[in-house]
Amino acid sequence: MTERFAVNMGRLATSSALYPKESMLAVEERYRSLFIGLPKESSFQENRIGLTPDAVKQLTDQGHRIWVESGAGSPSKYSDHEYSEAGAKVVYSAEEIYEAEVILKIAPPTYEEIEYLRPNQTLISALQFGNLTSDYVQALLRKKINAISFELIRDKSDAKPVVRAMSEIAGSTVMLIAAEYLSSSNEGKGVILGGITGVPPSKVVILGAGTVAEHAARAAIGLGAEVKVFDNHIYKLRRLKHNIGAQLFTSTLDKAVLYNEIKQADVVIGALVADEGRMPCMVEEMVIAQMSPGSVIIDVCIDQGGCFETSEITSHSRPVYRKYDIIHYCVPNIPSRVPRTATNALSNIFTPIFAEIAKHGGINEILFMNEHYRSGVYIYKGSLTNAQIAKKFGMRYKELGLMIAVRN
Repeated sequence: MTERFAVNMGRLATSSALYPKESMLAVEERYRSLFIGLPKESSFQENRIGLTPDAVKQLTDQGHRIWVESGAGSPSKYSDHEYSEAGAKVVYSAEEIYEAEVILKIAPPTYEEIEYLRPNQTLISALQFGNLTSDYVQALLRKKINAISFELIRDKSDAKPVVRAMSEIAGSTVMLIAAEYLSSSNEGKGVILGGITGVPPSKVVILGAGTVAEHAARAAIGLGAEVKVFDNHIYKLRRLKHNIGAQLFTSTLDKAVLYNEIKQADVVIGALVADEGRMPCMVEEMVIAQMSPGSVIIDVCIDQGGCFETSEITSHSRPVYRKYDIIHYCVPNIPSRVPRTATNALSNIFTPIFAEIAKHGGINEILFMNEHYRSGVYIYKGSLTNAQIAKKFGMRYKELGLMIAVRN
């Protein structure tokens, strides 16, 4: 009995039926290729496009489908042929380009372009909060789309990468503009922006201490100008001095001090940020009238209403006008003056965003996984999700976090 039991136990022990067997668990494949459309910009003096041909090639190599409307890259000096060679399909009508699942625009769509949008489509574009109207928001809501403002998107450092990049370009460009209009060829003062041995440096006054101001001050100091920066946020002034790494005159927006410096300045840059739609400082007309003839004013924040009482919107084709013999440059969207550089900067931001959206399986999934992208969403599945817009127009809105949580 004992011997037979031992034999049976031995057979049982060697039986493969009792061996643990490994089985392959099903792994959810999240990756989803995207269908992206790049329309030709129809808005006034918008010369940028969201992706360069190199970025298009990178994305099409990853399996994404990209359509480009004919001529969309021309203002940035990119041809249809370059996009075609990169793997994009060139289409010849706005109606056709809006067949894409994801529309990447720079300027907000016009009312005519809104009509091309379809339910569940995703629009990524600027929002331009200062020019927003309730009728415009309602027109977008009726289309039951997802709308993302790239100005509001934040990265992992909680910064706004698009705003930062465009502000860097604007800040660096304004000093080139100032130098151009100070010269006698443009009937300016006929002085160099900066200074040379034995000649006093030109004087630059900057209102604001953000990214635009930082890059403008860096460029001006590099040329040898005397720079003075005004802002009511002490921490911004301190950060600016630290980032530039040079001794710099800074002050709060004390009108007596500010106005005295403006009257003596060769160049005045307006780079303040509107707080809830209102400028923290408006330089009065009587102060502008006392500036030296041929001086230059550049109002970078003209699209938010401007910070000089004499400011009036101009265009890239007619960028300046004179008032009290002071040259005023009040062109909104300064980065469009250098669209190829701006397009490269935008492309560097959007390319990894699209790659990450695809990796997680689409727009809904990336919003669930990554809270930084949620900051840019103002319409989700046809519902307003931005509290600031809702407050401005007295509209109802839904919490995006709750909508994402019950997305299924």
